This record gives sequence, structure tokens and C-alpha cells, in this order.
Amino acid sequence: MQIDPQEQWRLLVGGDGVVTSDTYEVVDPGTTSVVGHAPEATVADAEAAIAAANQALPGWRSTPMADRCALLGRLSDILAERSGDWASLVQAETGATMKIARTLQLGGTFVDRFRYYARPRDLDVAEKPMSAGASALGPAGLIGAVVHRQPVGVVACITPYNFPLVNVAGKIAPALAMGNTCIIKPAPQDPLGILRLGEAITDAGFPPGVVNVLTSSGPEVPAALVASPGVNMVSFTGSSAIGAAIYANGAATMTRVLMELGGKGALVMTDDADVNAAVQAIASVWGFHSGQICTAPTRVICHTSLYDQLVSTLESVAGMLKVGDATLRDTLVGPLVSERQRDSVEEFIRGGVADGATLVCGGERPDLPGYFVAPTLLADCTVDMHAVREEAFGPVVVVLAHDGDDEAVAIANDSAYGLYSYVYAGDMARAYRIARRLESGNVALNSIVPHPNAPFGGFKESGIGRDRGIAGLEAYSEVQAISWMA
Repeated sequence: MQIDPQEQWRLLVGGDGVVTSDTYEVVDPGTTSVVGHAPEATVADAEAAIAAANQALPGWRSTPMADRCALLGRLSDILAERSGDWASLVQAETGATMKIARTLQLGGTFVDRFRYYARPRDLDVAEKPMSAGASALGPAGLIGAVVHRQPVGVVACITPYNFPLVNVAGKIAPALAMGNTCIIKPAPQDPLGILRLGEAITDAGFPPGVVNVLTSSGPEVPAALVASPGVNMVSFTGSSAIGAAIYANGAATMTRVLMELGGKGALVMTDDADVNAAVQAIASVWGFHSGQICTAPTRVICHTSLYDQLVSTLESVAGMLKVGDATLRDTLVGPLVSERQRDSVEEFIRGGVADGATLVCGGERPDLPGYFVAPTLLADCTVDMHAVREEAFGPVVVVLAHDGDDEAVAIANDSAYGLYSYVYAGDMARAYRIARRLESGNVALNSIVPHPNAPFGGFKESGIGRDRGIAGLEAYSEVQAISWMA
């Protein structure tokens, strides 16, 4: 579908499309051309969305789960039919290569997350009856109990710019299935696909106010959502610094939080690892949305016996990756999402070199319109370097050496982050033993492909809570125990 930069976009508040007095430009990071003008929501719009979500909550939570799930199923059918038409729009606003836009921004995962939660599930658990003796609390008898899952209430879903639609699907699908109402606040860089999703939600027949969508370029609207006593839970994906601020601000009202935060993915290579397989995984940092993904294996911890071979092979691969026009089929490395992010990554690289890392390749700014950084490899790194300890969120790989499994584990765990780690080893049992020692919420062995329904989340500063699969339903629920004397 052709992009119309002059299209009038609307917020979704209480089931109505709301035209705002102000808008802001959404820019294609590959060309710097204007993709569209997103509505500039105000604090008053946020308050209206909170009121609408609270008004819709009693009716929605009392709706049988089977009926709620049926609407999610209807929505997934609409998305399967329409989302292909959104590819050009989503590609342009995110800067993803067209392959990434079609297969990962909008592909099966996006629709599948709605389909997964379109199946009703009984999460209630009956505890085994127990006998209790007489006490000051009451006479002897048989005690029974049932543990129920209740919706949390109104959930503010604040989503990132890298995979806006897939991420929001992972938030609102389980939240809605559990009987919560939602307010979506997408990242300012690429909100238009989310507004398309809002249109599909309305067409699927969700009651007014069950899902609301706000877009804005500044911090005022998300701050109003986080601070409001009318919001019962904040589900946030983004930087650890902003996550910490949300956590602190919500403490006054005991607002529930689910947070997927920063990462500095460690990839451990043992002395018997398959170098070519590991290189394929590591190179995904460059080709998978230009490293703008928190699970990327950006911190490679390689055995000294394979170190030179690994660095040389990575250098060769980096030189073969086409950087440029993200709409072309053979382009593998697209732009970063904004000029600000491009500049931040360039400063990150300069800091690594200043700290003593060897710039093997990359670092330069390609002679292209847009916000590009060439695939970059920093070798001879040490654990104390900023480039090793912090997230670049760009196409930058750092490589460290180790002399054995114990040292590799120590280096991997010497981090404030613990979201996703990887182990490449010839012996799978050895890989598993190493994985069990890593301080990481998720670990993949000889692969970078995650299980779509395994619980996902991080240790340490990488987040709070778990989502995906059944864990996603549990994350958007409160536990209620009801007991009685038989």
C-alpha cells in the first residue's frame, strides 16, 4: 500500500478516533523523508484514555474469557489479512530492511502472538485439602482452597522503537485475554503502524475503551500514565535508566510493573566451538535491524585458541554485508532509527577505541543519506571498558578472550545485565552446564533462535518479571486465594 505523508492520523480514545490540534513528523531514517504526521497527544488526552480504560474495565473483566479470546481470534484474522499492506509503512518508519519488515516486524510472530492468546486457558488451581487442628483462630477441620487469577486492571503499555508491533502484541494480547484494559503509548519514532493496529482493534469489535492508543513526541504523556492512580500496571520495554525511573515513580501507588530492559548479550565460545556457526550468530548483530535489539549477542567471549580465527572471519563477513537502501532485497544492514541514535553509536565506538580496543572494521559513517553506521568490530577488549559494559544498540560487536570455562563464565556474569546469553560448544552437555552457571534470564545453546513461548525476561538490570507463553498471562494477573473450612 502506498504511503500518504499527508494522511490524517487519529488517536484511539474510548473507541473514538481523536484528531489532535498538533502533530509531529515521523521520519524515514534511511532517507530522512517524512513518512507521516503523528498526532501529538496531550496530558488531557492521557487522562481521557485513563478514564475510558477504567470505565470499560468492569464490563471487560466480567466478560467470559472465551468471549475475550474470540475477539482476539477475530483480530488475528484481520491482521493476517491486512498487515501485509502495512509493510511499506512499517519499513519506512522503522528503517528496517524490507526482509525484516515483512518477516519480523509484521510476519508470523506478530499475528501468532494474538492467535496464541486467543485460546482460553483455565489458570485456576485447587489446593489439596488439609486437616487443621483447633487453634485460637478456630476449631479443627478440613481446609480447602482455590487459587484464582484476576486481572490487574488498567495496563499502560509503553513500547520501544525497534520492533513496535511485535512488542505491543506481546503486551496487549495476554493483558486483554486476562481481562485487563490497555493504553498503548508507542515510541515516538515509529508510531504509525500502532495506529493502524488501533484501527484493526476497532474493526474487530472490541468494546470502546478496552484498548486506547496515544502517540506523542515528548515525555509528558508517558509520565502522566506512570504517575496516575488510575493505572494499575505499567508494562515497559526500553532502557534500564527509564525503567528505573518508572519503577521509582510508581512506588507511591504500588503500581505493578513488567519491564524488559537493556541487555549486553554474552556469547561464550568454548575451545571446541564451531567457529562458522558462531560467526553466523554474531553477524546477526549487524544484519538483524542493525543491532537495535536488546537480545543481540554483542559481547563475544571467545577461547584464546579460536580468537584469531574468529576475529579474522568476522572481519571478512562484515566486509561482505551490503549497507544501504533498506527497501532493496539484497540490503542486509539498514539505518539506525534516528540521527540521535546514530550519533550515540558513533560516540560509543570512539569511546571503545579511546579505552584501548582495536577497531578491526567499521566505525565510519557510510556516504549515504540517512542514519547509517557500518558494521563495526572491536577486538582486544577487556571487561573494564565502557564498550564491554554498556549497550550500544547498534551494529557493534566487542570480542574478549578467555582461557577456560570458569573464566568465560566469570566474564559473562561480570555485567549489570542478564537478559539473553548464548553458548557455542562442540559438546552440548558442556554447553548446558555453562548455561546453568550464567546469570541470564534466557540462554540459547548453539543457536540464537528463541522458543516463542518460553518465559522471557532478564536478571539484574535487564528487567522485572517474565512474559510470553503462559508466563504472559500470569504477568498480567493478580493471584487471589479463597479458602474455607469443610
